[in-house]
Amino acid sequence: MKKDEIDELRPEYRREDLGPGVRGKYLEAYREGTNLVMLSPDVAKAFPTEEAVNKALRSLIEIAQRSVVPTKRSSRQRKDPLS
Repeated sequence: MKKDEIDELRPEYRREDLGPGVRGKYLEAYREGTNLVMLSPDVAKAFPTEEAVNKALRSLIEIAQRSVVPTKRSSRQRKDPLS
């Protein structure tokens, strides 16, 4: 391709059809970040929908919370090894 061909819009595109450009239109959303994650192909096969992923993760959270049992501190006082 010649340089002048690269810099020009195709004839079927007209700048006025594209509407006004807005600088920084998505800046705020970009700053807030995103919660999208890429699943590995094998995981995506097992959980094909957003609902399936969320259900599995909620189940995992519930199991993890049930398996963690708070420990009690001993009521006996610890002897100071230096005394």
